Amino acid sequence: MALSSRAHAFSVEALVGRPSKRKLRDTREEAQLELLEKEGGEAEEERRSSAAGRKSEQPEKRPKTEPLATTFSGCGGGSGGCNSFGSLEEKDAIQVELQGSELWKRFHDIGTEMIITKAGRRMFPSVRVKVKGLDPGKQYYVAIDVVPVDSKRYRYVYHSSQWMVAGNTDHSCITPRFYVHPDSPCSGETWMRQIISFDRVKLTNNEMDDKGHIILQSMHKYKPRVHVMKQDSRVDMSRIQSLPAEGVKTFSFKETEFTTVTAYQNQQITKLKIDRNPFAKGFRDPGRNR
Repeated sequence: MALSSRAHAFSVEALVGRPSKRKLRDTREEAQLELLEKEGGEAEEERRSSAAGRKSEQPEKRPKTEPLATTFSGCGGGSGGCNSFGSLEEKDAIQVELQGSELWKRFHDIGTEMIITKAGRRMFPSVRVKVKGLDPGKQYYVAIDVVPVDSKRYRYVYHSSQWMVAGNTDHSCITPRFYVHPDSPCSGETWMRQIISFDRVKLTNNEMDDKGHIILQSMHKYKPRVHVMKQDSRVDMSRIQSLPAEGVKTFSFKETEFTTVTAYQNQQITKLKIDRNPFAKGFRDPGRNR
């Protein structure tokens, strides 16, 4: 059957044109795919570069190490430092928190003074602490001592209401003493349940004292230190004169530093002690001289 010339032309155009359109469509699809792949590759490269940059900025991770608790031995010297130290590995770090720290800070801001006498005088405020991190099943001793802050002697200047250095001094003539809390030894569980008070500690300037009071020199600066010691069957704490060389953790607090006096120098200290010391009730009574 013969086709007309118009039909033949249409048929040929259709046969020839379809592959051309298909080829054009395929070319466009390939170009779009190539563009997408290029953009995707640049995005991936940018992501990798960004990740690499962040990685380089991160600090190098190092293996964790267990903390070591520092232990101290007997102390002396003008600086109040210890003459040796070692390391005692603890499962949990022992912590000591000062109780009544706000009152101590009030005194410290003025310049804390502590009376010392031949017979011995109790401290006010007294040192009271709370202990954490002890092994509940082990036995511990808790003790306190008072050491010099420096090797200076001081005097109080009334017109400026402040303490001034009056010269150097030598503390080596006085044997340092420490006071063991009467509840010692006691389990870690018991110590951590209670507030540990050293309100029975007495300070004296009697160098021949035989009552166990802590001997200090007047017009010098000192700081109390609290010691936590594991019980050691090899050491009899009732007989030793200085702290053991091992197994001792020592704590001190800046706000508990004080200057020793035989009579209060600063009237603000006198007033604050009368106001806050429960044993000074008689001084607060308006009719005490009637």
